Formats: sequence, structure tokens, C-alpha cells
Amino acid sequence: MARRGKGGGGGGGVGDAAWRRGPARPRLLLVSAVAWALLLLAFHLWSCASPAAYFLSALCGKDSQVVHALDPTGDPSKPLHRCLIPVEDDPDAVVVPKRTPNEIVKKLSYITVDKRDKVSPPLFGGRQTWKQREESFKLNATMKVHCGFMKNSGADMDAVDVEYIEKCKFVVASGIFDGYDVPHQPSNISLRSQKLFCFLMVVDEVSFDFIEQNVTVKVDSAGGKWVGIWRLVTLHRPPFDEPRRNGKVPKILTHRLFPQAWYSIWIDGKMELMVDPLLILERYLWRGKYTFAVAIHKHHRSIYEEGDAIKRRKRYARPLVDLQMKIYRHEGMEPWDEKKRMPSDIPEGAVLIREHTMITDLFSCLWFNEVNLFTPRDQLSFGYVAHRLGDALKFFMFPNCEYNSLFILHRHTREHSSKVEWAKTIDEILKKGLKESRGGLGLWTPYPADLSSVELPTVKRTSQAS
Repeated sequence: MARRGKGGGGGGGVGDAAWRRGPARPRLLLVSAVAWALLLLAFHLWSCASPAAYFLSALCGKDSQVVHALDPTGDPSKPLHRCLIPVEDDPDAVVVPKRTPNEIVKKLSYITVDKRDKVSPPLFGGRQTWKQREESFKLNATMKVHCGFMKNSGADMDAVDVEYIEKCKFVVASGIFDGYDVPHQPSNISLRSQKLFCFLMVVDEVSFDFIEQNVTVKVDSAGGKWVGIWRLVTLHRPPFDEPRRNGKVPKILTHRLFPQAWYSIWIDGKMELMVDPLLILERYLWRGKYTFAVAIHKHHRSIYEEGDAIKRRKRYARPLVDLQMKIYRHEGMEPWDEKKRMPSDIPEGAVLIREHTMITDLFSCLWFNEVNLFTPRDQLSFGYVAHRLGDALKFFMFPNCEYNSLFILHRHTREHSSKVEWAKTIDEILKKGLKESRGGLGLWTPYPADLSSVELPTVKRTSQAS
């Protein structure tokens, strides 16, 4: 030790000697510990009195189950706009109300065979004519509409899964297609919700293989496959060429896949749910007596704004987005303004909260039919269908900051993109063989009116997302 002090110079020797004196070492550790404690206390007091409090609800004793998002590597992501969710304190204290009565549509059934199916292979979404589409928006006590799942058209489940879901009246559903995610386990789920809800992860065969290679899949005695709390439900024979369209089947047609469900919460596959599902139903449906809840889009209110953003971000072929917008404009869809009934025509569709009444299920059918006929960008058709149904369905479009507080958003394992999304002209789509063969066929079927004089509203780009 003496040699080390001499070799390190005068300053080093004095410091080394001081460190050797017994009492100084514990004193230094004690001072360091006290300093850290004071620093943590100061941070706690600051954070609980600052706007950051909603990120630290547990530490501050808040009543919301809001956490700050982390990316898959554990590093803080770019902060999202979040706020406290006014949920109840205890899921065990939540009272499940009686089901909402069906007052407008009392009986809803589905078309499962089209006349042309005798000469052509059936299409999952059917071959809905323009006349049938128009008739489907006319509300009656008894209705029969296209709603996917045409006979022998795909999206088949294993018998063991069909049997399992028959008992599922409360559902948390998600989906992974084309192998670009693995299931993320939800947090803060009460024992009551674990018993009450079925957590159903719908996957295609490609995604199941990917999941099986990357995480542990357990098989129960009945043959059911599980990743943690998630029951994997494999859809065989994907109904569409485009994975984005396949993902719309469990997302929008939840009531068709899980027909016994009274309530469902849909979350996209890249999300990790952070709030107990019973508290979600109480907050967004039961408290205000709604049957459908979805968040307001962070940036856009008008479908024409969103259509412009989709084109600029190359999320689908530009001329086909324009055609869908022109059809909606011709059919009377006005740009959103503050005089409209709904606070936005554009939802954040990654979270859907529904009670499966007849009118809610009808909305989902009509919404899916638009996605099937036109582009797979479902946010464009949501507001149009809501516009056509008028006041028949009571939506709760809740603040976007609450939406961001429901989940942690993880990155995809890879980004999905299809060539048609980059197409700039109809000729390019046709010459390069980019036209879809089983979806979006309304974009290639002559429309029963002249759209050449239809002008789309001018879009004022007000956000970077555009």
C-alpha cells in the first residue's frame, strides 16, 4: 500500500491514507446513502407535483394505473401525450350492469352465400353489390347483411378453439399476422378479471410458427395452446392476400369470431395492456351507458386529412385512396367540423371497446364491408359508417391522452409493407400485378355514378403526421 501511495504522487498518497483510517469509510458510505435518499425524496416530491405525476401514479398514490412507456430494450421511448384515467379503485367493487336492450335492430343475421359462388370460388367478404351496400345502411328491426365468413371462404378455426370460445362472454382480443410480433403479457390484471375474461390472441399459421420459435408455447390437456395468459387461436386459410386485411377479421368482426361474447376489448398485437379490463369496461361503457368506445385520433379529425396523410406516408396506393374518398364525398360525407355530432371522424383504432348489441354488431359488419370493398385503412371508413347510421349508435370517443395511458407500445419485430402501398398510378398497379385478388374489389368495380367531377376538399396540413 505504501508503494502504491508513493507511486501515485502526493495527492494520491494522502487520499489512500485517509481511506485506510477505519472510521472514515463507513462515514462516507453513510453520507452517500443519505444523499441518495434526499435526492430520491426531492424527485418524488417534484414528480408528484408536476405534470409527470401521471407517469408515476403508483409512486404518488394516484388512482390510475398509468405507466410510462418503455420500448422493448427497456429505454424510455419518446414520451406520449398521457393523462390520468378516472378509473375505479378496485376491480372487485365493479358492478356488472344488465345488458343494453336492442331497441332499433332487434334481429341481425348474415348473408353467407352469394349467387356467383356457384361459378366462382367464394370470397370471404362476399360479392356485395352497390345496391346491397346501399340497402345495408337502411335500419330495420330485422336485418340481414354481408359480414364476412362466407361459406367455405377461409378463416377456419381448430375444433378445440371453437369449443373453448363458446364459454367466452367477456373477451380481451388481439391479433398477430404475418409473423411480425410476439404476444405481450398484460399487467395489473386482477384475479377477478383473470377468471372472468378470455384473453384470445388470434394468429395465422405463419405467426404461430414465429411465436413458437421465439417464446414458450404451452399445450394444455385439451390441446389448447397458450403463451402466458393468452390463448392462441389459429386462423387457417387466410381469407385475403394482404396481411393487413387478414388482421381486420378479428379486429372488426370480433362478434363473428367469438359469437358468445357480451363484451370485448380489442388491442393491437404490438400493445401491452396496462389497465384491468373490468375497469376499462366500467370507465368507457357502463359509466356513460355506451355500447362502443374508441379514442379520438391524435392528429386528425377529417377523413380527408387522414386520406392525405395515408398517401403521403405511402400506406396505400394513392389513386385508390383518392377513389375511396371521392365515393364518400359523392355520397355526402362532409369534412369534419365542430358542428358535427361526433368529436372526430377519425378514431385511434388500435383499441376498440364494445358491448355486443345488435346495433354495435351491425356497425362492425358495415365497417368491415367498407374495408373489404375499399382500402384496408379502416380509419377512413369508420367515420363514414358512423355518418350513415346517424344517432342509432351511441359512441364514446374518449380523449387521446387516455388512450395512450391504457398500454405500453412495443415495436414490431419488423415493419410490414406491401408493394401496392407505394403505387402512384393505376397503370403501375396493373402493369406490376399489384391488384389484390380477394379484397378491395369495390375499387375495381364500376361505380353507379360519374365521379369525374367530384373534387376532394382542400386539406390544410396541421401536423407532422401528415
